[in-house]
Amino acid sequence: MSTLHTLEQLASAGLIRDAQDPDLRQVAERYAVALSPAMAALIDRQDPADPIARQFLPDVRELQRRPEELADPIGDEAHSPVKGIVHRYADRVLLKLTEICPVYCRFCFRRELIGPDSGQGLSAQELEAALAYIARTPAIWEVILTGGDPLVLSPRRLGAVVAQLAAIEHVGVIRIHSRVPVVAPERITAELVAALKGSKPVYLLLHCNHPRELTEAARAACARLVEAGIVLLSQSVLLKGVNDDLPTLTALMRAFVANRIKPYYLHHPDLAPGTSHFRLDPQQGLRLLRELRRTTSGLCQPTYILEIPGGHGKVPLTPRLLEPCTDGGYLIEDLAGRQHRYRDAI
Repeated sequence: MSTLHTLEQLASAGLIRDAQDPDLRQVAERYAVALSPAMAALIDRQDPADPIARQFLPDVRELQRRPEELADPIGDEAHSPVKGIVHRYADRVLLKLTEICPVYCRFCFRRELIGPDSGQGLSAQELEAALAYIARTPAIWEVILTGGDPLVLSPRRLGAVVAQLAAIEHVGVIRIHSRVPVVAPERITAELVAALKGSKPVYLLLHCNHPRELTEAARAACARLVEAGIVLLSQSVLLKGVNDDLPTLTALMRAFVANRIKPYYLHHPDLAPGTSHFRLDPQQGLRLLRELRRTTSGLCQPTYILEIPGGHGKVPLTPRLLEPCTDGGYLIEDLAGRQHRYRDAI
């Protein structure tokens, strides 16, 4: 099976009922569709609420755009001094190499900017200008390769970029954001792994939202990266109907740790157009994270993150566990919600 890109292909695979549904066609015309063979094979066609299907199959609810939803929900454009660069935080930049992904998530915060009709990414001249910006900005310590998905590029092109970044003295760390090891694990070849290795540390943030995504092939792909010295961390999105329950979230975080992937970020969904059916109340997310901390190893704890709309950056969402007392000391709330007095001699 090859990647499925059209409603007709999805219908032929038994994944949607009617390829001619006018509303569904409108969704597919507005937002890119791609489902890799690895993800198609995971979908339970008998389960209308299958969490893998929910992430990748077009849904007519995507036509429902709420007033607060934005084409650029995290404000990338306002922080882009050069095409392909987003410089929101002083010591790090995003370098958006491509606008293509091996799959298109229905909740993607860049859904109006990426896809096969958006172009292939940076031209040679645009990439040269982006690298020149990084080279002349000594505050930049970390470069984050993103897109699209940078691991759709050939090992030759990717290796050339990694080598150019590693040659910039003030760049200390290269980070890659990718879904490829789980959605297209066959792409994690020895050649690709070799292209990522260089004189500077490389960290890969793996986007994975459900424990079923970590198939045997995905685990093997992650192992190839880890054993080559590439540090793996996770980033997941807390999605209604996908992973917004304690057993699923626990299984996901434990699967990361078991495969030498440190849980890093759990994102609250961004205000992307047509994605309200994925979002839950942040207080619900906080309750879930509190239960995860109460019941599960500290190794399994991600940071619950919300990106403030308008380009104001990420903030961790945490309950207020420490309250000052008027007579000195503090009230500290434990994971069961009970308060305790704490006083220090300082």
